[in-house]
Amino acid sequence: MRRLRHLTGQHRTPYMNRLLGGLLAFNAGAINAGGFLVVGMYTSHMTGFASLLADNLVLGHMALVLGAVGALLAFTTGAAVTAVLVNWARQNHLRSEYALPLLLEAVLMLLFGLLGATLNRQTPFAVPLTVLVLAFTMGLQNALVSKISSSQIRTTHMTGVITDLGIELGKMFYWNRTASPPESRVRANRIKLRLFGTLLAMFIAGGVVGAAGFKYIGFIWVMPLALMLLMLSLPPLYADYRRAARRKALAVALKEAP
Repeated sequence: MRRLRHLTGQHRTPYMNRLLGGLLAFNAGAINAGGFLVVGMYTSHMTGFASLLADNLVLGHMALVLGAVGALLAFTTGAAVTAVLVNWARQNHLRSEYALPLLLEAVLMLLFGLLGATLNRQTPFAVPLTVLVLAFTMGLQNALVSKISSSQIRTTHMTGVITDLGIELGKMFYWNRTASPPESRVRANRIKLRLFGTLLAMFIAGGVVGAAGFKYIGFIWVMPLALMLLMLSLPPLYADYRRAARRKALAVALKEAP
């Protein structure tokens, strides 16, 4: 529990990055599957939207082109907001540089759970507001994990994860000749193998949980996921609040001193 409280802290370890990556992959899988049941679109990865844009631009289906543009812009904006929040926190020497984007994601998911039924209104991009909110949220999360892990971990789409998993499996099953020197032998990176396997398993598990929750419970099902993210983001934010309160108290004391 002590480790869980510091998952979004300023000081990182590879173990913390892997643990946070697994939790956020579960969250992305749940949002992705649930979003498909709600709006009929997968909103956690942009490959499909980029292809949708290209195909329908040629076919002349401008409503679908606008929808793809909207989702791509929302995802990109979410990633940009993460970069702004992280860099602002760093320049102000805050411990919550990674907690701030997670807090924003938790708030958006809470609003989505509470107001989901009213978010199906069409936007100028010819898609429901739900699509734009979910795409923005996933862009926010993907950029956060990318910055935390120095672009080594992705949680909102599995294409790269499955590719890297296949590469390490190929290394593991590669037949090294007995006579070959040890330094030239092909060896799998067991740490990466466990990481990619965990991310994929957590994404699929989140998808199952998310699909079941949205199907049988509805929008409100995102509330437990949002609360989990909120709990992860609060410890660094509380630490910054306490430090600011101490500084303010010290400034007042110095001002009142004779």
